[in-house]
Amino acid sequence: MRAFISTLLAFDPKQRNMEGGILGVVKAYYGCVEAQGRGTLHCHMMVWVEGGLNADEIKQRVLHDHDTEFKERFLSFLDDTISNVVPPDPDPSLQIPSTRHHPCSVRGLHPLPPGVDTATARQKDLHQLVNKCQRHAHSNTCYKYWKGPPHPKECRFDLSADNVRPESTINDETGEICLRCLDGLVNNFNSTIIEAIRCNMDIKFIGTGASAKAVLHYITDYITKSQLKTHVAYAALELAVSKLASYNPVTDDIAMRGKKLLQKCAYAMLAKQELSAQQVCSYLMDLEDHFTSHDYHNLYWTSFEAFLNAEDPSPECY
Repeated sequence: MRAFISTLLAFDPKQRNMEGGILGVVKAYYGCVEAQGRGTLHCHMMVWVEGGLNADEIKQRVLHDHDTEFKERFLSFLDDTISNVVPPDPDPSLQIPSTRHHPCSVRGLHPLPPGVDTATARQKDLHQLVNKCQRHAHSNTCYKYWKGPPHPKECRFDLSADNVRPESTINDETGEICLRCLDGLVNNFNSTIIEAIRCNMDIKFIGTGASAKAVLHYITDYITKSQLKTHVAYAALELAVSKLASYNPVTDDIAMRGKKLLQKCAYAMLAKQELSAQQVCSYLMDLEDHFTSHDYHNLYWTSFEAFLNAEDPSPECY
């Protein structure tokens, strides 16, 4: 991740690099590492780019100022950064490492066959990567939250072969941004990033304040959430309760037994937490589980709330 931040994003903490990386000049970033059910580690990250306007400023430029040049440059930047179609195969007969093995298991093009053009080989490699990593195939997981009639079902990832738009547009009345989608079953990707990290990815432009808040909550929730699964918690609770089955009625009153129950529950749950091998290795190697460009001060919410209540105890302050 550090190589990704310094090389692809080209983040300069001193803000002297004005050339930037693949997304432009990065002003800040915030991300965390999450382990999915099978233990695989992956990162969710938000990136702030120099010159990036908030939703109100974009709407002002497009709807009120009628800045056609800005609108064209803005959509061109998004189309250049975000792709969602499998690149064409330049030569079906060409054999490179990613055609003989899974594209994620090889490091790139080398060794190249004699006489093969590097640009052609890179396009072939990108074709293999996107086809294997970004093309979606519907499964029962797509419809596990589907509550509607049996047909037509809607994929919870909002991927469908019918979801095709030939070009990106901005609604001149509402300011809504609709990015082009050339293949409704291909998840969004950035060609340079996927070529470097060689795994599946998703990239989105955050164009509204509501979306930004939702993504920030989504990311911070991963940092603060407990990794304890429900079935493990119930098993730990049962274990703690069973240990309190025998007690001395003379020395153990109700309050003491309650405290012991809570204490034993906490100890049992901590002891029963499930960690994947990848998480254990990451912690043992002292690898980071979150990445931020800035330092933050701790906010002690209870003290903060008590201070506000003391300043203004009226019901309106809530």
